[in-house]
Amino acid sequence: MTLVLRTTDRTAEPEPVLPTLPAGTDPLMQLEYEMHQPSGPGATRCLSHPAELALRGIPVRCSACRARRDWLLINHGRNVWIVCRCNNQWLEPEISRADFDALIAVPDRRTYPSLEEGLAALGFDGAFAGTYLD
Repeated sequence: MTLVLRTTDRTAEPEPVLPTLPAGTDPLMQLEYEMHQPSGPGATRCLSHPAELALRGIPVRCSACRARRDWLLINHGRNVWIVCRCNNQWLEPEISRADFDALIAVPDRRTYPSLEEGLAALGFDGAFAGTYLD
């Protein structure tokens, strides 16, 4: 199943193309470029949230498998999506970018080539559907 971040208020914007360094560039500059974390409005950030999540006092449950905890929150622009272990995902307008930033206690600096590869590496591609990982 391919993750498609869905919004209802605007159309999807194309991903920004990162500049590539020309061949024969200094290896240290290439390493610095590769180590640079994606940032800006086109960056997509993920946050694992193993605890239960309550929005305005109402506990969040997955509509597909009825899970109560172990979420992945995805922030892109001003939108935040919730992804369950069964790979069910939805846009959550109750969580703002500021709320997402407040949940990040220790930023994790892992970078994945694509969102799908990141979901697979973190176990949110449906492989662990119905299980809680502690």
